[in-house]
Amino acid sequence: MSPLENSSGNFQYILENYKEICYNVENAKAKYARPDDNIQIMAVTKTVEPEKINFAIKQGINLLGENRVQEFISKKNLYDKSAQVHFIGHLQTNKVKYIINDVSLIQSVDSFKLASEINRLAVKNNKTMDVLVEVNVGDEATKSGVAFNECVELVKSISQLENVSVKGLMAIPPIGCGEDVFEKMHELYQSIGEMNIKGVNMDILSMGMSGDYELAIKHGSNLVRIGTKLFGARKYFGG
Repeated sequence: MSPLENSSGNFQYILENYKEICYNVENAKAKYARPDDNIQIMAVTKTVEPEKINFAIKQGINLLGENRVQEFISKKNLYDKSAQVHFIGHLQTNKVKYIINDVSLIQSVDSFKLASEINRLAVKNNKTMDVLVEVNVGDEATKSGVAFNECVELVKSISQLENVSVKGLMAIPPIGCGEDVFEKMHELYQSIGEMNIKGVNMDILSMGMSGDYELAIKHGSNLVRIGTKLFGARKYFGG
């Protein structure tokens, strides 16, 4: 527990953490000559109580990242509705129906099968679903994501789906990896953008978390996903 938090529900430490994150983001933009970029700070909400999340929203956070369908269902009605929600965790096809109308973007699309189910339900609900293609840039067996060398073909396949719109890429570089991995991801993002694939817009490169978000910004990320650095160490949230 942060020393700034007490049993009466004082979440001031979240505000202090947010100020530090904002400072670091602005500093990284200046350092790496990206002053005009709009870099979104996402609050990753896994295991975080809704009261803390709503406090963060009041401080200026306007984007939440949900990892688990069941947890999201148990918390979504308690959230301040002024923030958008992206789904960022591994998503099974049979769970898409539970989130299709409650999130503005799905960041973790890693197969045509999943994209097809999202499209089917988007058609059924008369909407277009924005998605990011998740790339397993480190080729890690324990992580989701399409293989790096298969990403372009997956993006092209998804582009044929009428009610799914590819807005960019998402990745989780391996902990402690070199900068070359981040740059590899950025180059892929840029190269797909230059292909001018119909229905595909490389607007978002979602890369960087609590331990590496400044490095990710250096290599082109414009959406960083922050959990621990904002809310502190995770605790289980039941429900």
